[in-house]
Amino acid sequence: MLDVLIIGGGPAGVSCTLIIGSALKRPYAEGKQVAILTHQKASALQDGLYNNAYGIAPGTLGATLMETSLDHLQQQYPEVAQLPNEKVMNITGTAGNYTVTTNKNTYTAKIVVVATGSAPASAIEGLEVYTEPHKKALPEKNRIQLRNNDHLVTEGLYVAGTLAGQRSQLAISAGSGASVGTDILTLWNSGKPTQSHDSVRK
Repeated sequence: MLDVLIIGGGPAGVSCTLIIGSALKRPYAEGKQVAILTHQKASALQDGLYNNAYGIAPGTLGATLMETSLDHLQQQYPEVAQLPNEKVMNITGTAGNYTVTTNKNTYTAKIVVVATGSAPASAIEGLEVYTEPHKKALPEKNRIQLRNNDHLVTEGLYVAGTLAGQRSQLAISAGSGASVGTDILTLWNSGKPTQSHDSVRK
């Protein structure tokens, strides 16, 4: 049983995982089991050229970011399990006991974060009841989102990035994922507002 399973290896999913991974040595998160399904075969990120994203060198390619962000996660927080080359087929269950079935395996998790993008092709069986047209995308793009309240779809189920109804902008997706990460840390910290960052002064 995982404490958190993040689905999606793009900016939202990896940003969420980095935030959570950075807190795993804190007392409120000690011993938590975290994994990320990094399958991103159809990510819009892979075709991107980034000249306007905070902290990213101009000219950086999306395909490069897809690799370096996962390397960053592995190097900094190796205790987070990375699960590549698995496509999520369906999600069932309720808070504390979700079952996520991929084309290769089945996982159980107390909390699930879905950050797979807003293309209809990325739709996951079991989430149809929450699916609606994307409110910030052009209608002709035929994008979808999951109905949510500040990223929370239902108890124990979060959505991040464009699938949360955010615009398709790298910085926005990354921030959306980071926001979900801090919400989960806050939940673990008995509801006390929580974030995780380092400082040169410590």
